[in-house]
Amino acid sequence: MQTMPPQQLKTSYRIQSIDLLRGLVMVIMALDHVRDFFHSSAQLYNPLDFSHTSTPIFLTRWITHFCAPVFVFLAGTSAFLTGIRKGKKALSKFLLTRGLWLLLIEIIIMNFAFSFDWHLSVVFLETIWALGMSMVVLSFLIYLPKRILLIIALLIIACHNMLDGVHVQGNGLDALGWSMLHEVKFFQYSPFQILVLYPVLPWIGVMAAGYCFGELYTRFDAAKRKKLLIIIGTVCILLFILIRFTNWYGDPSLWSKQKTSVFTILSFINTTKYPPSLLYILMTIGPAILLLAFIEKPLHRFGNIIATYGKVPMFYFIIHFYLIHIASVITALIGGYSISNILKSGPTNPMQGFGFRLWIVYLIWITIVALMYPLCKRYAKYKFSHPEKWWLRYL
Repeated sequence: MQTMPPQQLKTSYRIQSIDLLRGLVMVIMALDHVRDFFHSSAQLYNPLDFSHTSTPIFLTRWITHFCAPVFVFLAGTSAFLTGIRKGKKALSKFLLTRGLWLLLIEIIIMNFAFSFDWHLSVVFLETIWALGMSMVVLSFLIYLPKRILLIIALLIIACHNMLDGVHVQGNGLDALGWSMLHEVKFFQYSPFQILVLYPVLPWIGVMAAGYCFGELYTRFDAAKRKKLLIIIGTVCILLFILIRFTNWYGDPSLWSKQKTSVFTILSFINTTKYPPSLLYILMTIGPAILLLAFIEKPLHRFGNIIATYGKVPMFYFIIHFYLIHIASVITALIGGYSISNILKSGPTNPMQGFGFRLWIVYLIWITIVALMYPLCKRYAKYKFSHPEKWWLRYL
């Protein structure tokens, strides 16, 4: 499939290497969510705080930084490939409707998964919110010439950190609107609260760049594309190193010399995710593009297993989060915690004394991912064998 000519994408548009990379980041994503619910120190301190963390804990959190940007970037790439098959008008409608659907999923389904609070008293605007809003915006942007769209995407990614010093005070609509665009902020609106954790401006840039990136899979054969992927990925990594070294621009969090050389290196790669800085995006997207250059080949058994998760990412995302939270509730009940304390708890309100050492967190993570495989495999088979069921495209 990797060397198919562009015209064949009209009938067969899945790219194995993209499914494999997306599946890999979905598997890694589960590690962060398991850590949130099961690690003994998950809510005691920030795993990236050098005054408290250890190297294994830092890296357990840091490796998951690749998940959201790669997920959003590849969503843009998949949108481009879908547009080759369906046409621009149909793609625009699909992006708009799916984006709005994802906003509902975030506000209702994912917020309940996060808190098990029927009242949804705290609304978290996180990954799926950013993905949905980016799709809504992209549904309009795809009508621009691709060169103009690419310039806009790169300008957003490169320049949005110039807005880091802009703040809108209070809880008014202007403050909420600006927060949704570019500033992480907590809003109190009795009887509910809103936490904007994923401001959408940089994510729009990432998805639009991913959309333009998709053209590499229609214009070039595998050999030429591999060379371009290596060049693009390498340039992103080098730009990250050079800009980060200067401590001048690209991230509000500066690196500094730490008490050990290892921590100094970790400080160098400790970039800002909320919202994703220029350096954060270069640090994560660069290696991902480089990896795409080397996995564009027929998949073996392990690769097919990982790619299965990548074929149904939204299904995986929703189900695995519920599975993790339910598992934490059952574990707490077995540990003697009352149901009232359990239902009041969560990643932002941990139970006193609950949690496990890091190696147990990894065992739980592997178990959750393994349990998800047969579910994803069965759903993927059903989804792709029933193309006439339009609603399957939204999950």
